[in-house]
Amino acid sequence: MTQPRTLGTASAAGIAVDNPATGEVIGQVADSTAEQVEAAVARARRAQPGWAQLTPRDRAKLFTRARHWLLDHCQEVVDSIVAENGKPAEDAIVEVVYCVSAFAYWAKQGPRLLATTKVRSLSPFVLGRGMFTRRVPRGVVGVIGPWNNPLINSFGDAIPALAAGNAVVLKPSEYTPLTALLMVRMVRECGWPEDVFQVVTGAGTTGQALVDTADFVMFTGSTKTGRAVAARAGERLIPCSLELGGKDALIVLADADIERAVNVALHGALVNGGQMCTSVERVYVEEAVYDDFVSRLEKRFGELTQTRPAGLGSTDVGAMTFPPQLSTVAEHVEDATDRGARVLAGGNPGPWPGRFFEPTLLVDVDHTMTCMREETFGPTLPVMKVADAAEAVRLTNDSQYGLQAAIVSSNTARARRLAEQLEVGCVTINDVQTNYMALGLPMGGWKESGLGSRHGAEGILKYTKPQAIFVNRFPMRRDLNMLPFDPSSYRFLLRLVNALYGKRWPFGKN
Repeated sequence: MTQPRTLGTASAAGIAVDNPATGEVIGQVADSTAEQVEAAVARARRAQPGWAQLTPRDRAKLFTRARHWLLDHCQEVVDSIVAENGKPAEDAIVEVVYCVSAFAYWAKQGPRLLATTKVRSLSPFVLGRGMFTRRVPRGVVGVIGPWNNPLINSFGDAIPALAAGNAVVLKPSEYTPLTALLMVRMVRECGWPEDVFQVVTGAGTTGQALVDTADFVMFTGSTKTGRAVAARAGERLIPCSLELGGKDALIVLADADIERAVNVALHGALVNGGQMCTSVERVYVEEAVYDDFVSRLEKRFGELTQTRPAGLGSTDVGAMTFPPQLSTVAEHVEDATDRGARVLAGGNPGPWPGRFFEPTLLVDVDHTMTCMREETFGPTLPVMKVADAAEAVRLTNDSQYGLQAAIVSSNTARARRLAEQLEVGCVTINDVQTNYMALGLPMGGWKESGLGSRHGAEGILKYTKPQAIFVNRFPMRRDLNMLPFDPSSYRFLLRLVNALYGKRWPFGKN
């Protein structure tokens, strides 16, 4: 399989973008310099105050226009995602649906979550004072998106940042930048203020320049790069939110509906070609139902289709977007088989043009194998037999990652108790990945899976900074505690504290 020399890398002509399912070059984008990024951020900084001063109703109107634009141009956006990402049209449609929903959700819930709040205090020392907190936009938010979801995890993160009154500069992956450029056209055609949303295309140095200039960074990508982003943000004393790697586990209990468990495992592992931070990357099945589960799962793997996406219903599992990821998947499968695992389905790169790896089912796996410990990010599913739920919980927690996990059980009360023992940011029970569409529910990783959360109140509040306002509504000319000190005032203060809190002041009677 021959790839263009400039694919995903900078050259004098820019960066070539290919279709992973065919190898065909479908576009060329600029490799933005640090100076160009600085200029974009400067324009965003000038535009941001006017955007922040718009009323929530006015911003909601602009969000509504964008929502309608996405619906009217759904096929065009889907085609763009499919072409540069190599995923089935069904997976691309989910990305559009997410952003349409996000525009509606943040337009409605944003004003409530960002509203000025009155603070009440039980302290008698602030009687007569009014206390308020307000949320202030951070300024310019830099969003650095990944290649696996060109719309959801790139422009999708810009929506709550914009709802909070920030301007946004988005740096999409150099492997999938074309859909992000469609969003520039969208905001222009919807009449948004100029420079409130911009896209800078480029490779790693472009992203570094954005981290060096933005007021807040939202990064989605590898843990390795996330560490570098966090380190630079720390040097600049700016906040960041990181959604990093995952090694999400599925626990199948003996009382599970096995057919449901198979569907959860199959979809969780293979949707979007397994190229999801929330993909099911390992399964622990209680011994009593292991054979039945594996038998049904093997049959379902055999029913899957994989070929070049060509519209709805054409394929189940698409291509590998990121060229090096194909090697990573192959190495994980080879390491597993070298250590004693068996391949029940797949196990090889696809025989077609483009970058494909067959949907692969592995059994007889254990934690000595790379496929059970490191993020694979491909269409593989290793399944391990466990003695009981306690062992499944222990093995699930035996990971440096802590993004999500899933449990399938007919006893949801028991499953909830087990969920509370898992060291992850989210647990789904009898479900998988659907939580991402629940915009009111926080989604974020523990351990090396990241910092901060998407969605929920934190999903928009992180793009703001709090300001406290303290108002003395009935000021006297001089308070009792003011200089010069009056000993009688402080003796009164001590008596008051003692009466209120029932403990003598430790400094004596005088």
